[in-house]
Amino acid sequence: MVKPGEKIETSFPLKIWDGKEEKEVQFADLLDRPVVVSVYMKNNTSGCDRQNTSLAEHASAFADHGYNLIALSKDTCGSHKKYADKLGIEYILASDPDHNFAKATDSLVEKKMYGKTFHGPSRSAYFIDTDGTVKAVIEKIDTANHAAELLEKIKELTS
Repeated sequence: MVKPGEKIETSFPLKIWDGKEEKEVQFADLLDRPVVVSVYMKNNTSGCDRQNTSLAEHASAFADHGYNLIALSKDTCGSHKKYADKLGIEYILASDPDHNFAKATDSLVEKKMYGKTFHGPSRSAYFIDTDGTVKAVIEKIDTANHAAELLEKIKELTS
């Protein structure tokens, strides 16, 4: 997994739902200011719902601290639109079915489900500066208190 101080590749494509429309962008296009990328597995699952509900309730605090907030999963932008409507999400939801972000952050991990082994992204959070430098990583997030832990890390980074 990428470590703080390392720079990641940012020229990979993502589809995003920005609250108004679906767009295809390069990850670098989202770095107009520092970002927090919160990786989750799938819309409409209990842990992911807790994670995104926490973020939705505190989304404006990230902007107040000068950060863009991005939640990323493999779901389609059509699914993201419905999910955003359901949870009142006003931040960017990114669709990454090819795991481009996980490859850039070296965070593809082995997982097991229903007796099958596969590789998928780690449920983690990344603080990334405008030049692609990783400022911090939270490797195992607390889904219910996710926004609080991210905001605490931002305070650490800015003090």
